Amino acid sequence: MEESSKNAGAGTCSQKQPAVMMELKNVYKNYGRITAVAGVSFQVMQGEIFGLLGPNGAGKTTTIRMLNTLTRPTTGELYVAGYQVAGNQVEVKRRIGVVPQQNNLEKELTGRENLILHALLHKVPRSEREKTIKELLDYVGLSSRADERVQNYSGGMARRLLIARALVHHPPVLFLDEPTIGLDPQTRRKIWDLIQLMNRDGMTVLLTTHYIEEADSLCHRVGIIDHGRLIALGTPAELKESLGKYCVEFLNKQGTERCFFHSRSEARDYAQEKDCDTVVRRTNLEDVFVELTGREARELAAK
Repeated sequence: MEESSKNAGAGTCSQKQPAVMMELKNVYKNYGRITAVAGVSFQVMQGEIFGLLGPNGAGKTTTIRMLNTLTRPTTGELYVAGYQVAGNQVEVKRRIGVVPQQNNLEKELTGRENLILHALLHKVPRSEREKTIKELLDYVGLSSRADERVQNYSGGMARRLLIARALVHHPPVLFLDEPTIGLDPQTRRKIWDLIQLMNRDGMTVLLTTHYIEEADSLCHRVGIIDHGRLIALGTPAELKESLGKYCVEFLNKQGTERCFFHSRSEARDYAQEKDCDTVVRRTNLEDVFVELTGREARELAAK
């Protein structure tokens, strides 16, 4: 695995088959009697935005921590950028950027000083440091606020600085753990734009989220994780089509009921047979989650 992934990254394989940038093989993580991750396996290809979707406590953060060397798996194998994580933590860390769920910036320092500190920790050469930091501040739209203390930043500004910090050493892989949690919708959209821009520039991204619309809008492929298990994997379109392209939604005594159909005509015919108000619409990723887990999207953020 290590050698084949390195070779793929070096361009020896056909360009039609991108390198495997991340891989989990039957990974478990136990905390005493509690199983946080239960036999998870998947790959993330070079140039993908891959999303792990699920409620808090589902195992998303534990999975991302194992991939970025912060947590050791109980059993199973993990690979990042061509290296097996076990035994190669230093090499993996050189090739990844991490944006944690919690803001861990140095609040007494300015935005620029936070980036300088991170560049020093990653031994970015002095000849590159100033140019890289200037480019990153422009990239995330913080040039005009770079010399203000971080304690005066809004939540959205802090999140953008966290992303810039993760990119200081030019990693090919970026981990984003709940990148827009707690942000207002307008700021969340700005972060989405930034993630897509980074991906267009060649970054491979793995993000965790419990916002279904975020995964649907951003991700090339999505893994749905619940109770530590990967219960679905595919593109958003594939996951929605697995139910049916169209949904008929109506209210009955038990609550909202949804029925799925592969054609609009089938959905309309069924809706016309009902003796109640119905809505015919396209199937969305929330429908997939509800069908698989029995939980509504509004329940995800509440956990």
